[in-house]
Amino acid sequence: MAAPNRFASYFANRSEADEIVVRDPPKFDLDAYIANYTGRTRLDRLLLIARSSPVLAVDALKAAHIEAKHGKDINRYIDVIDTFQHIAPEEPDSRPDTTWMDRITKQVKVETERLEFELKGYKNNLIKESIRMGNEDLGSHYHAIGDLPGAFKAFARMRDFCTSPKHVCEMCLKLVVVSVEQANWMVVQSNALKIRNLQLKPDDRAEVQPKVCAAMGLAQLASGNYLDAAVSFLLTDPTLANTFNQVLTPNDIAVYGGLCALASMDRTELQTRVLDNGSFRNFLELEPHIRRAIGYFCDSKYSQCLHILEAYRTDYLLDIHLQKHVSRLYENVRSKSIVQYFIPYSCVTLESMAKAFATTEEAIEAELIDMIEHGTLEARIDTQNRLLTARETDLRMAVHRDALQMARQYEKTARLRLMRMNIVTAGLDVKAPKGQPSLVSESQVDSYGHGKASWKSITGRF
Repeated sequence: MAAPNRFASYFANRSEADEIVVRDPPKFDLDAYIANYTGRTRLDRLLLIARSSPVLAVDALKAAHIEAKHGKDINRYIDVIDTFQHIAPEEPDSRPDTTWMDRITKQVKVETERLEFELKGYKNNLIKESIRMGNEDLGSHYHAIGDLPGAFKAFARMRDFCTSPKHVCEMCLKLVVVSVEQANWMVVQSNALKIRNLQLKPDDRAEVQPKVCAAMGLAQLASGNYLDAAVSFLLTDPTLANTFNQVLTPNDIAVYGGLCALASMDRTELQTRVLDNGSFRNFLELEPHIRRAIGYFCDSKYSQCLHILEAYRTDYLLDIHLQKHVSRLYENVRSKSIVQYFIPYSCVTLESMAKAFATTEEAIEAELIDMIEHGTLEARIDTQNRLLTARETDLRMAVHRDALQMARQYEKTARLRLMRMNIVTAGLDVKAPKGQPSLVSESQVDSYGHGKASWKSITGRF
């Protein structure tokens, strides 16, 4: 009885600490899902699922335990054991294997000393290629044992010994992978931009371009720049395939790109830049529900679009890169749907809106009030008649206001031109000596070729 209570208390404590706990079962199969990934991200994703999903916690921990013992990262193994003891202390795998830990620790120490000794020998021989490869081997070793700062430093030291743009590209990609694990998104973007600016051969550029776009999109997603992230994911070439599975898969590209596009683009952009995008269509075929959701949004079938997204919310809350952004992405999509739904109407009943968005009148009213207060929706709520009415704009007044503004601007420009003519006629203009800049710079000249400086600034020069 103690174990179930401990299991429940663990997730209750996480909920109280504002950590995300997903109590509904996801649609994906855990084994099939994790098989798509390689490298350290497998263990990271399994630990996230174990700590976030009571339904999959034990299965994810068992898989994480096996994954940890296939590697050399003692600290991650201890994390798995610690989580196991909080969630399922009665399981045999919850007890640490000290024999394995001691053996791996000795192996890691021996391997580290060997690689450092070899690198020292390469430096004494002053062979650049050998030094570069020695740093690469040492960085890969540090990466495997979980020493990410050490791996980053070792890979960064390769820069001074790179002899071709391809070597620089390989170094930057390794720094990108390490920085993604460190969640150092500024470094990810910096190295992605370095790769873009390299003079690579066409074949090498075609190979690396999808990885660069995917990494850039991931960094922009993490920073909350959903429009930029969508553009980056949309530019990712399908040749990415399974070459970047240590970070993300083609399925992730479809999901991340589709959700970011839904949250940041209007219907016209979604149609032209997403659905009609022949390159991105290859990714959407891997996640057909995303394509259907975007199609429904473009067809103004907002309730069907939102229904599909809600059906997959659980899956996205268990994604290591998407988890923190699901709520905001869904809010943006829903707000856009409400705004787009209301555009053709001058007024609409709250009852019909509640039916259209599959909710209650009270809930839709609270949502509309929040949108109006934040300026997302230009409308008013008639609480007596239960209506949402558009704010009336006087088009005649707007035209008159624009005409008056244009007349004032024309009058101001005419006065400046007359003043300039009078100054020249009276011989009061001062010409700059040769080789010195004019008193009025090009940035201070308006469309008529005359200075924009005020009367005070002009007269102050004489």
